[in-house]
Amino acid sequence: MDQLFSNLALGFATAATLDNLFYCFIGVLLGTLIGVLPGIGPLATIAMLLPITYKMTDPVTALIMLAGIYYGAQYGGSTTAILVNLPGESSSVVTVLDGYQMARRGRAGPALAVAAMASFFAGTVATFLLAAFAPPLAEVAFKFGPAEYFSLMVLGLIAAVVLAHGSIWKALGMVILGLLLGMIGTDVNSGVARFSFDVPELSDGVEFVAVAMGMFGFAEIILNLEQKENREVFTNKVNNIFPRWPDMKAAFPAMFRGTALGSLLGILPGGGAVLSSFASYAIEKKISKTPQEFGKGAIQGVAGPEAANNAGAQTSFIPMLTLGIPTTPVMALMVAAMMIHNIQPGPQVMTSNPTLFWGLIASMWIGNLMLVILNLPLIGLWVKLLSVRYRVLYPAILLFCCVGAYSINNNVFDVFMTIPFAILGYVLKKLSCEPAPMLLGFVLGKLMEEYLRRAMTISRGDWTVFFTRPLSLTLLILAGILLVIVFLPAIAKKREEAFVSDD
Repeated sequence: MDQLFSNLALGFATAATLDNLFYCFIGVLLGTLIGVLPGIGPLATIAMLLPITYKMTDPVTALIMLAGIYYGAQYGGSTTAILVNLPGESSSVVTVLDGYQMARRGRAGPALAVAAMASFFAGTVATFLLAAFAPPLAEVAFKFGPAEYFSLMVLGLIAAVVLAHGSIWKALGMVILGLLLGMIGTDVNSGVARFSFDVPELSDGVEFVAVAMGMFGFAEIILNLEQKENREVFTNKVNNIFPRWPDMKAAFPAMFRGTALGSLLGILPGGGAVLSSFASYAIEKKISKTPQEFGKGAIQGVAGPEAANNAGAQTSFIPMLTLGIPTTPVMALMVAAMMIHNIQPGPQVMTSNPTLFWGLIASMWIGNLMLVILNLPLIGLWVKLLSVRYRVLYPAILLFCCVGAYSINNNVFDVFMTIPFAILGYVLKKLSCEPAPMLLGFVLGKLMEEYLRRAMTISRGDWTVFFTRPLSLTLLILAGILLVIVFLPAIAKKREEAFVSDD
C-alpha cells in the first residue's frame, strides 16, 4: 500500500506540471466538444490529433491529452443524448432512452447533473483500480515470453471478434484484412518488399494515421452527410440542475453497480465503454421493481450506463499499459501514439518510464475533476453548439484531417492514401462490416509477426512451443473456447438480431 501511494505521488507530481495540466484541460475540453457534436467521436478526433503529438517533446503530455479526449467524450456524449435524442458518442446510445424522456418532461437539468456525477464517481473508482491492479498485472506480464505474447494477441483478436456486432464471419474477415494490411512494407529479416507493388512510399508500410483517418474520419463524414438533420433541442428547459433527494436515492445504487460492471468489462478486449453501458442498462431494468418506467424517464437508466461507460473507458487502459494489448480501437490509437514517441508498449513501460505510466493514471482523476467543473456551468454553451449544422462543420474537419495526414511525414502521398481507406470504410459500413476489428488487426499484426518469429527462432522452428508452454497453451485454449461459444447457433442468431435492432 505504501508503494501504491508513493507511485501515485509520483504520478500527481508529473500530472500537476503546468504543461500537463494545460494539455489535460485541452484534452477534456476537446473530448466534451466532440462528444457533444454528433457524428465526430473520439476515434476520429484522436486519429486527427496524432500528428500534433508527434511535435510534442514529452510523450507524457501527448498521452495525457489523448486520454482526456477519450474519457471526456463519454461526458459530452450524454449531453447530446439527453437534449437532442441523438447520442454524440456510441457509448451514449443507451442514455438516449431515458435521458431524452426526462428532458421532454422538463427534467433535463437533473438528468445532466446525474450523468456528470455518475461519470465522475466511476472515473474516480476506475482510476484507483487502474493504479491498484496495473502493477501486479505487469509483474505477471514479465513472465511472458514471445510464445505467450503471440498467444495473448491471438486471444485479444478472437475476443474482439466475439464482442463485435453482427456476423462472426464478417468480423473475422475484418481482422484478417487488418493483419494483411499490417504486412505491407519491407520485411525486417529478409529486406524484401511485401505487397508494395513497386511503390517506393509503401516500402515502410501503410501509415497508421492514413488508415485511421480514412476509415474513421472521412468515412464517418460521408455517412453523416447522408443523415437528415432534424434536431429538437430543449434549450428552454435546462434549469433546476441539482437533482432532488429521491432522484439521488434511486441513482446512487445504479452508479455503484454501473461502476463495478464497467470496471470489469472495460478490461475485456472489444468491451470498453459501449458494451459496459448496454450491460448496465439491461441489469438495471432487470432488477428494478418498476421496469415499466424504463424508457419513460427512469433516472437509473441514466446513472447506471453513464457510470458504466466512463469506468469501462478508463479500465480499458489497463491491458494497454501493462501488456501492450489494445482492447478497443481507441486503445489501438494510444498504442500508435506511444510508438510514434519510440516507446515500446508493454510491462517494461512501468519500470523504464514510470513518470509516463503513473503520470497518465494520475491525470485521469484530475481530468475527471476538470470535467465536472466544466460540464455543468457550460451546459448553455453546449446547447448552442448543438444548433450548428453539420454541413458547416465537415469542411473544417476534412481540412484538419488532410493537414494532420500530411504533417506526419510532410508527404502528400499520405494524404492521398486516406482516399482509398475512406472509400473502403464507407463500403464496409454499408455492408454492415465493423471496421474496428480491422484496426486492431492492423495494429497487432506487426507485433504478432515479430513475436511469432522470435518464438520460432528460440524453439528452432518447432511449432509445438505454443502448446508445450503452459501459459501459452492456456491462452490459446481460451481463444478456442470463445470461438466455439460464439459459433453456437443461438448466440450467432442473437448477435445478428442485436445488430439489426441497433441499426
